Amino acid sequence: MAHPLVRARSPVGRRVAPAGPARLQPGRQADRVDAAELTREHWQGQWAEGGFRIYNGKMPIVATTLELLREHGPAGPAFRRFGREGYQNLWDAIGNPRRDAALTRRAEDARRRQEQEAAEREDQRPVCGDCGQKFTDDRWKASTTVDWGRADSHPHLCDDCKTRALEAERQAEQDKRDRQEPERQEAQAAQASKASGWLGRWRS
Repeated sequence: MAHPLVRARSPVGRRVAPAGPARLQPGRQADRVDAAELTREHWQGQWAEGGFRIYNGKMPIVATTLELLREHGPAGPAFRRFGREGYQNLWDAIGNPRRDAALTRRAEDARRRQEQEAAEREDQRPVCGDCGQKFTDDRWKASTTVDWGRADSHPHLCDDCKTRALEAERQAEQDKRDRQEPERQEAQAAQASKASGWLGRWRS
């Protein structure tokens, strides 16, 4: 934003108009109107969506009078910016409170949308079929990911329960092999004995 130009007007005494494209006669009745019209291209903004103006590359020109300054003080609503109705304090006059309010509303609307989306996503978050705990984001993603054509082996379990389930399955497989080992050894021994009997008869 360009540096603001504050113009104070007093009906008493001779004054010097600020430097600019035109020098006005301060004592004229329509001095402020003439100054606004002559400098319009330098201060007039463009309407934007949201009910505020954009003043990119424009100069805020603010007018006041000694009477207003005496009545409201330099921090009160004693200033009127060219192109606006009503009086404001100096900070609001040289700033853009409508834009600030609109941006604040947009940010608040965006925050509410994000909160709503997060709540809806949370309602869809899976829970573990064993312990009942909600999935973490990483576990949720992994449970629905297909890697090289292979889906998750236990998509209904959280990480901890999946680890315990896999360990239990491995242990069950090992127990099964352990139970089958004597049977396998007996079958091998029987096969060897049968082969030995056939060999003995063949030799005799």
